Amino acid sequence: MAKSDYERNRKPSQRPSGNKKKSFSKKNNFRPKKTTNSKPSNPNEIRLNRFVANAGICSRREADTYIAAGNVSVNGKVITEMGYKVKLTDDVRFDGRKLNPEKKEYILLNKPKNFITTTNDEKGRRTVMELVSSASKNRLLPVGRLDRNTTGLLLFTNDGDLTKKLTHPAHGVRKIYHAHLDKNLTMSDLRKIEEGLQLEDGAIEVHEISYIQGAPKKEVGIEIHSGRNRIVRRIFEHLGYHVTKLDRVIFAGLTKKDLPRGHWRHLTEQEVVNLKIIK
Repeated sequence: MAKSDYERNRKPSQRPSGNKKKSFSKKNNFRPKKTTNSKPSNPNEIRLNRFVANAGICSRREADTYIAAGNVSVNGKVITEMGYKVKLTDDVRFDGRKLNPEKKEYILLNKPKNFITTTNDEKGRRTVMELVSSASKNRLLPVGRLDRNTTGLLLFTNDGDLTKKLTHPAHGVRKIYHAHLDKNLTMSDLRKIEEGLQLEDGAIEVHEISYIQGAPKKEVGIEIHSGRNRIVRRIFEHLGYHVTKLDRVIFAGLTKKDLPRGHWRHLTEQEVVNLKIIK
């Protein structure tokens, strides 16, 4: 709609009072209001809930609940105050256990072929550390390992307690693989694997095994809770099969959804919580 001559030519002072705008200048003697809490923040201090969250115990919101319940102490004194700040050098404990203030990070990689799962390789071969080098400034280590030619999910973290938990045989962390064999897997051999095999280093139990729906019978899905070296390949080799392709599609409840091969992502808070409650 075209403006009227009045609207185009009127001076700012002629604007209707309802739309009157303030303009501040030296003449107005405008000064920003001073806040009473103008004390600069100390870069060496952080909120207690953040300290607890960084230690990998829980999320910040959950940390507030634990603090209010009296689960957290600072330098020997139980703290229940919300917003309480601590120094990185303070002795902060959760249920009596001393916490490390280093922020815990969790990176999930969809590993491609031809990368060694190690922090360095004397032969100069490419390692998985190259793929996550831009993920964090902290030193993250792989949780367990995947063979050079095995693809799929590999977790990295600086949370030592979680690493021990996910790699300890007692916890039997769930892993699902998609295996491609050099020939069709017979039903009788599938049954043998279901019932359990006796390998050179002891018995191995498979939680579940099945053919991949809509694919040739040389493609198999297999779920195991063992962390023994090359265990999936050895299971099939024991029965005379060669694994031509092996992809880990699930690890400890984590999936490859929306994660292309060779890419990584940070875990969500809920995923971290789920890992910590694994029994």
